[in-house]
Amino acid sequence: MTDITRIDQNARRSRASVFGDLVFLAGHVADTKSADITQQTKEVLAKIDDMLARSGTDKSRLLSVQIWLKTMADFDAMNAVYDAWVVPGNAPGRACGKVELADPGYLIEVIAIAARR
Repeated sequence: MTDITRIDQNARRSRASVFGDLVFLAGHVADTKSADITQQTKEVLAKIDDMLARSGTDKSRLLSVQIWLKTMADFDAMNAVYDAWVVPGNAPGRACGKVELADPGYLIEVIAIAARR
């Protein structure tokens, strides 16, 4: 049986869970809630990069990304950052939608699944 490795776990969640060759990332949000969507997107994607590295993979191995936005008015600005971040030729499956996020200061939350090999 394959073990599950949980990274940065507390009583409520793990920021990443590794099962076999798959990495499941929890929703990641920006630290700077007063920042605009461009800065928050950069912060979130940097966290995704960090969690993927800590899990033994990187963004070139992403399989699926879910993006939740506070408002679809931020869609174009978020995409400008996201499109520059995605590895050319390795774009994952993706969904994006408007969601009421847990804190009104959050403009974006990103969830991802990646392969390790």
